[in-house]
Amino acid sequence: MVEWLRVQSWTHAPSAKAVVTMELVISTENAGASCTIVLDGEVDVYTSPQLRQKLTEVIDAGCVNVVVDLQNLGFIDSSGLGVLVSGLRKAKEHGGTLRLVCTKDSILKIFRITGLDKVFPLFPTVEEALEF
Repeated sequence: MVEWLRVQSWTHAPSAKAVVTMELVISTENAGASCTIVLDGEVDVYTSPQLRQKLTEVIDAGCVNVVVDLQNLGFIDSSGLGVLVSGLRKAKEHGGTLRLVCTKDSILKIFRITGLDKVFPLFPTVEEALEF
């Protein structure tokens, strides 16, 4: 089953007349106890609640081995990192794990700086993450 969730958040910049749009597209593919969540866009303070909800939904539904594909992610902030850490903890509580797929230097740099590259198993492809 593949499911899509599009999240849009609008913020009015007080000193400008422009409207800033934050967007995140979340798609999921379930295969029994394993599933893949693909993120496309930005995970920030505006969109991270939807990611938290999706991770909770799939883990509570029995998908405890979660692969999160970050290949199409343009940005992630501390709130997004916190959601991933919470998802990892929840998956481990259910006897599973959460693996990340990422080869983008800009995103990997954030994981290295925060030390989360030592916490999360990181893989170059979804296939490798699922086989691990």
